[in-house]
Amino acid sequence: MTVRKLQERRGWAFNIAVPIIKPVLKATTKREWIGGENIPESGGFIIALNHISHVDPLTAAHLVYDHGYKPRYLAKSGLFDNKVLGYFLRGAGQIPVKRETKDAVGAYAAAVDAVRNGQCVVIYPEATITRDPAMWPMKGKSGAARIALETGCPVIPVGQWGAQELLAPYTKNPHPVPRKKIVMRVGPPVQLDDLRAKERTGAVVNEATERIMAAITHQLELVRGEQAPAERYDMAVHGDRFKRGSAAGGSRRQLAASEEPKTRSRRFGVKKKKAAG
Repeated sequence: MTVRKLQERRGWAFNIAVPIIKPVLKATTKREWIGGENIPESGGFIIALNHISHVDPLTAAHLVYDHGYKPRYLAKSGLFDNKVLGYFLRGAGQIPVKRETKDAVGAYAAAVDAVRNGQCVVIYPEATITRDPAMWPMKGKSGAARIALETGCPVIPVGQWGAQELLAPYTKNPHPVPRKKIVMRVGPPVQLDDLRAKERTGAVVNEATERIMAAITHQLELVRGEQAPAERYDMAVHGDRFKRGSAAGGSRRQLAASEEPKTRSRRFGVKKKKAAG
């Protein structure tokens, strides 16, 4: 459902993608969008959301596009290595990121420029699909916080749920039938004004990052009607349960086969609570 008209020209890449992807999403998903009024009507901003499936960049793009913006993602640089795909992604305004390298500075600068030019930059602060056994948001990385502190732009937290039922993490076979319910709850901007007035120290950036992750987690708690764990999953401490041979878990296939949210919630003792708001 289109909530707002697109505020800029689609461009050739979106002219190709939208007529293909949008009908597929409508045919395979049922959408529940909550709090869309929190998405700004003008000016640049960041959408920060949890990452639960390789397909959720498409479902998130659907939300952003139907609220009047073309989404700009910070995308893994490897996606741009394919000449055809790379040409298309650049045409769509996507931003390649070479993680843990000096080239990541270029992606940061490109994202800052996009926000300052009034665009929407979509960021997964976790930088990868969550490894938390019950699929709660993990410890976040600082990219979204640093861009927000540099530009003064709003950070809009989104808690999403359901895409993992369409395509489970690190699996190749989607399950489009029956249609899967995709819930996206958009929260108010994360309060960062007090931090912007301070010197940009590591502690300030870490505090901004934690506030962003807390806001995302809160929105997801309201969607799921459950209490998130008090401690965030940290791959540096708990390991990567999707990595082959990892002590944190078995093979990807075995782990993906057990990806049933209700079962995981019971197994890991996640307490139910009544959703508010």
